[in-house]
Amino acid sequence: MERITISLRSELAAQFDAYIEAKGYSNRSEAMRDLIRDRLESERLQGQEEEFCIGVLSYVYAYDELDLPHRLAQAQHESHDLCISSTCAQLDHTHRFETILLRGWGSRVRTFAESIIAQRGVRHGRLQLIQVEVAHDADALGSHDHLHTHPLT
Repeated sequence: MERITISLRSELAAQFDAYIEAKGYSNRSEAMRDLIRDRLESERLQGQEEEFCIGVLSYVYAYDELDLPHRLAQAQHESHDLCISSTCAQLDHTHRFETILLRGWGSRVRTFAESIIAQRGVRHGRLQLIQVEVAHDADALGSHDHLHTHPLT
C-alpha cells in the first residue's frame, strides 16, 4: 500500500468529514479510495466503445402499458448473451421495479440498455457500468472453460 498526503481548505475538509459521516465510512482513507475509484471508472468509460463491462440496468415500468412486459422479456431474450440475471419487484398495482445484471462489450450493453429505457412505459431507467479485465481460465480439473472478470480499479 502506498501512502499519499493531501491538503484541503478547512471548509472543504469539514464538508468531506460530513460526507464521510453521512455515508458511514469509518475513516477518510476509505472514503477517498471510493471517490478515486468512482472518478477513474467514470473517466475510463467516457467515450470508450469497446471495453468489456459488467453492469446493472435498473428501471421502473408500468406493466399494464400496451404489452410492455412482453416487449421487455423479448428484448432480454434477444440479448440473452448480455443478460446474466434479472429480478423484478412489484411496487404497487401498476408499477414494477426491475434490475438486470449485464456482462459484455460496452457498446452492446449500452445499446441494449438504451433500447429498454426508451420503451414506452419505462420510467427512471439507469445503467451503471464497471469496466473489467477478462481472462479465460480452465478449472483445476480442466473440465470446462469459464470467464474471470476483474475490475480495473
